[in-house]
Amino acid sequence: MTSSSDDKMTFDLTLRRINSVVLHKQRLAYKGSCEDIVQTVKDIGGLHATSSTTPYLSLFARVRGFRRECLDHELYVKRSLGKIRYVRTTVYVLPRDMIPVAFAATRSMAEPASEAYSKFLGIDKEQYEEIAEKIVETLQGQKGMTVKRIKQKLGTSVNVSPIVNLMCDKGLLIRGPPEKGWRSNIHTYFLFTEYFPDLKLNGIDEVAARKAVVRQYFASFGPATENDVTWWTGFPRSQVRELIAGLEDEIVNIDVSDAGKTYLMLSQDQKLIASARSQEKHVANLLPNLDPYLMGFKDRERYLDEEHYNLVFDRSGNATSTISVNGRVAGVWDFAAPFIKTYLFYDFEAKILKKIHAEARRVGAFIYGKEVGLRECDSMIPLTQRTAGGVMSPLRDS
Repeated sequence: MTSSSDDKMTFDLTLRRINSVVLHKQRLAYKGSCEDIVQTVKDIGGLHATSSTTPYLSLFARVRGFRRECLDHELYVKRSLGKIRYVRTTVYVLPRDMIPVAFAATRSMAEPASEAYSKFLGIDKEQYEEIAEKIVETLQGQKGMTVKRIKQKLGTSVNVSPIVNLMCDKGLLIRGPPEKGWRSNIHTYFLFTEYFPDLKLNGIDEVAARKAVVRQYFASFGPATENDVTWWTGFPRSQVRELIAGLEDEIVNIDVSDAGKTYLMLSQDQKLIASARSQEKHVANLLPNLDPYLMGFKDRERYLDEEHYNLVFDRSGNATSTISVNGRVAGVWDFAAPFIKTYLFYDFEAKILKKIHAEARRVGAFIYGKEVGLRECDSMIPLTQRTAGGVMSPLRDS
């Protein structure tokens, strides 16, 4: 560790070593308890929730003794968590106290996208305003309704779905419990002011909010590159540079010798990374599609060999369900009752295979509620050759 001319600390490290740090930050090198779910969600930068099952499986990989009802209780009973659109206009599960900042930081991206989608489906501004007002009146004091139920109550033939979607992105509505359990994306919807009466969404400056989001990114995923931050946030690259510059007193540079590029991290992590050691024991994880760890970086050589890139990411950069060993992607997995399917990229020694198989059985029991068999596949079709949605079932044809 040396000091550079601009008084920032410069470390000479390897990808393996910084991955060890990120594994701990992402709660993948150890597991917390169910009492720590909200803190876990904050620590890992939120949970991707585009796929209904992803938040549950992401927590299952990180929380000891996790049960589906643990997340449901925090989301829908205690309401210590909530679902809103966040970075890259993706729906996330976030801690309640992060929601105002997340909303302020990303509203200018999410709202225009939803407006364009609504217009594409034939909803003009006047029609939106008329129906939105009626939806607010209909939902007042209610326990939540699905889009289908809202449409029935309004007695309209108008496509209500894009209107509800836009109302969520304007901070008028929020997604509540799915109608049919953890595998369903058919949400009920509530008035935001009734669901979170103590949260105010309009009092935070966008630039200040984006600065806080970038700082949280480094807390959850650093060390990382400027390219990583730009990808994860979806903010313009020029603004990302300005935001990082605004955090100058909190950021240090790291030279990663086997990556050929400079990484950045919070200065508060200096002791953590200086003391980082490679895993003494092998750690195997089965992560769901769109898991935060896989989606947190654009420069993916840190955990994935280039030859396997098209087996893990589709043409839009979405990650499928993966098997990782010590933080590096080692294969792909899928569930198709009554089996967990696996496709490994490498030949592993027996003790590592044993860990992978044990984790696969554990995940299978979580998904199906009973013991399941394992089926090893000897090939898979690259996701870049699949239709959209291939990340949801990567081994379907294997």
